[in-house]
Amino acid sequence: MAAPKKGRRTPAGQGKPWRSLTLILLAMVGLTVGMFASGQTTPRLGIDLAGGTSITLEAKNQPGRPDAINPTNMQTAVGIIERRVNGLGVSEAEVQTQGDRHIIANIPRGTNEKQAREQVGTTAELGFRPVLSMAQTTKQQPQQPEPESSAGETGGEKQPEKDTPPQGRAVTDGLKTTADKTPSPQATDGDEGAQSEAPTAPPQQQMPQPPGVPKKLAGELEKLDCTTKKARADASSAAAAAQPDEPVVACDQKEKVKYALGPIAVKGKNVKDAQASLDQQSGQGWIVNMSFDDKGSKQFASVTGDLSKNQPPQNQFAITLDGEVASAPSVNGPIGGGNAMISGSFTQQSAEDLANILSFGALPLTFEESDVTTVTAALGSDQLSAGLIAGAIGLALVVIYLIVYYRGLSVIALLSLLVSGVLTYTIMTLLGPAIGFALNLPAVCGAIVAIGITADSFIVYFERVRDEIREGRTLRPAVERGWPRARRTILVSDFVSFLSAAVLFVVTVGKVQGFAFTLGLTTLLDVVVVFFFTKPLMTLFSRTRFFASGHPWSGLDPRRLGAKPPLRRGRRPSVVSTDPKEA
Repeated sequence: MAAPKKGRRTPAGQGKPWRSLTLILLAMVGLTVGMFASGQTTPRLGIDLAGGTSITLEAKNQPGRPDAINPTNMQTAVGIIERRVNGLGVSEAEVQTQGDRHIIANIPRGTNEKQAREQVGTTAELGFRPVLSMAQTTKQQPQQPEPESSAGETGGEKQPEKDTPPQGRAVTDGLKTTADKTPSPQATDGDEGAQSEAPTAPPQQQMPQPPGVPKKLAGELEKLDCTTKKARADASSAAAAAQPDEPVVACDQKEKVKYALGPIAVKGKNVKDAQASLDQQSGQGWIVNMSFDDKGSKQFASVTGDLSKNQPPQNQFAITLDGEVASAPSVNGPIGGGNAMISGSFTQQSAEDLANILSFGALPLTFEESDVTTVTAALGSDQLSAGLIAGAIGLALVVIYLIVYYRGLSVIALLSLLVSGVLTYTIMTLLGPAIGFALNLPAVCGAIVAIGITADSFIVYFERVRDEIREGRTLRPAVERGWPRARRTILVSDFVSFLSAAVLFVVTVGKVQGFAFTLGLTTLLDVVVVFFFTKPLMTLFSRTRFFASGHPWSGLDPRRLGAKPPLRRGRRPSVVSTDPKEA
């Protein structure tokens, strides 16, 4: 046998197709085993297929505030309710406004209905609690205190600002918490506060117990688990259910710090207003300005005065919403006048989020359940059955077309569709307990549409191979030469489909997102199947006599494809002789 020419390389994938096939088969086995190991062998169903609870809330004005029901306040309420529902570990829940004064929350079956009604229908509780102790919940390196730079502490010259409200500095991303305060028209002389650093607890350890912290509360803080969604939801529920005059332990919304907190010093209803703005004068970036009513102003001045006498972290107050800490600024002196400013490492979004939380505590709105109904899955089941029948009919037509037109090649296409189906089913099943993915009716439609996208990829490759045979090449070179051209076409087509699914997922809400998610998932799986299963399997089949010889039922018969010159025995083009003797 002649040695191969130096410098020539075997076409990619031609010599070792078993590697790719083994890899994808191992992936299928692993996903299947994981599915059975998790105990979830069927995809989780959405409310339209599995049923659930639909809660309708009606907004009510408080006396003296007739204009409180407006789109801004309603949307803020929707955001709070969505966060509550997510805290219950519920997915595929829908919370949206209906009309100008109603909010509807649809919660799938499998959720504790009583707990859901309590969480959804209860008015949000916002409060300001003094921090007694704190600890970190994640394994992080302890942060080193930064050099103090305030003029008040270094003995430098003060730099007063006119007509600016007193301020406490805070960050809501779980990083350092610092504070400073500048004089306001209502503040007394010598009110200039100094900047200080609130020390951070060591990783997975509670800080040394500060004086005044009850031993029982310190033990509760040590045992408090804030590392999982369920644990945080349980902790938030317990803290929200506590009486205002009781100390509590609570988790931070950013999942990095846990706190032992004193009784509520200022209630959220005493907040008049809160707004996020960009402070361009003093260069502090995004800030949150809040104001209190008369009662809240006196209480806030009193509590900040008391906190300023303490050492960190007992010079901080926690802003809690539904039992979770949204922010924990520190202060250095009494903040009077009814105005305060929170500054720190805010982005526009985080500043607006905190402002919304503070504003919600001041919303003169309460919600009453106007209707609670149990949604049955009967209608959804009928629609699902109709959809599955339509999908089965479409799949049958695709199979018939592949068999009639591609004959033997249809075996490769059908096996590829089977692999794609197994991967899609197992992944969607595992995504249920993993991220809460629920299969709704639009998602089923997305999976049915994906059949056509996947079959289209096979057809592109088959036609490229057949084009090479029409040009007179034998099957094995045709398989390898047709792949690069088919690969480009498949990638471009799938990229467009995936981009469409991604855009649809981002700009839509509710059930349409289920369609977009499924379409995007199946598009990615199409690329995986074509590259790691269809192409290697085609390489193996090209080595069999049935396909290499161009059998009439192989789908690669040169005569049926109109190859010029025709192939002989699947090896090389025949030579037409012009010699009369040979003829």
